[in-house]
Amino acid sequence: METQPSILIVDDEPDNFDVIETLLADEGYQLHYAPNGQNALDRLETFQPDVILLDVMMPGISGIEVCQTIKTDPRWQTIPIVMVTALNTKEDLARCMAVGASDFISKPVNSTELRARVRSMLKIKQQYDDLQALLKLREDMVNMIVHDLRNPLASILLSTDILRFPGLTAENQQKKVNQIAIAGHQLQALIDSLLMMAKLESGKMVLECSKTSLFAPCLASVQNFEAIAAQKKVKLTTRLAQPDGMINVDPAIFRRILDNLLSNAIKFSPPDNEVLLLANYLEPGGAKIQVVDSGPGVREEFKQGIFEKYEVGTLMKGVSQIGLGLAFCKMAIEAHGGTISVTDNRPKGSIFSISLPSA
Repeated sequence: METQPSILIVDDEPDNFDVIETLLADEGYQLHYAPNGQNALDRLETFQPDVILLDVMMPGISGIEVCQTIKTDPRWQTIPIVMVTALNTKEDLARCMAVGASDFISKPVNSTELRARVRSMLKIKQQYDDLQALLKLREDMVNMIVHDLRNPLASILLSTDILRFPGLTAENQQKKVNQIAIAGHQLQALIDSLLMMAKLESGKMVLECSKTSLFAPCLASVQNFEAIAAQKKVKLTTRLAQPDGMINVDPAIFRRILDNLLSNAIKFSPPDNEVLLLANYLEPGGAKIQVVDSGPGVREEFKQGIFEKYEVGTLMKGVSQIGLGLAFCKMAIEAHGGTISVTDNRPKGSIFSISLPSA
């Protein structure tokens, strides 16, 4: 449920508050009143409005001083302030703007002008809040990506150091080589997904579609994940269409879609369970691909959101969750004219289904 915008009206004349309240009665705002400058500053300690309507001429602390105090405090300086004043000389208005006021309105207050200026200030405040939320989201995302990049990189460096030890048996050498290969694949998959998503979002990626068999990319993706699945004691099983049919896709991007879905399924599957990849052609055309796991499943309220960037559904301890893989899959599949969805796998787990149009 959306929160109503809040406005703090600072004026030493209660009648002026009543006038503004009447003029804004139909706008759906939460209106708050402060009878003087000091009271307004005290209220800001516990309450932050979306806009402040501030009278200039007040006894004690003037509106100019209140505005200056607010704009020099990092906690409050982003709140738009509209000065409400009977002063109308250019010098007076310049003083208001010099101390940080966002706008001004002259007394007596006109209803149309007041509503327009308040809406404008609320729009500016919303844009600022959205920008701050985006910056925070990107900061969190960068931190998560750096964490995910460091894990396989650390595995590669550690395994490389161990390979330098004299007297290491051939069996142990092979184990370390396998670990390096797995970690390298994890790094490559993450970096490739990030780059492809950036291109898809910018519109700079041109799909290079060609008629491709379902069989070959599905089989290659499964073979690529066999070592990772074995390390987690997860069994990979396939039920693939015969290799004589065709779909019209960009082979590299389609392969990345399969890799992301298989990677997620393996990641969330507990040991001694199965991940199943099904791929079939549809009549009169097109194809359906499903990845079935026996993990914790996706709660109903997350089934749409998990396909958005940085959404991760239910957080799981010890499982890296950036929230980019499924977002990439959705963007890439929709670029092909297809759809992706998730349903429950009874009694537990998830089924991610892709539908692609005919070639």
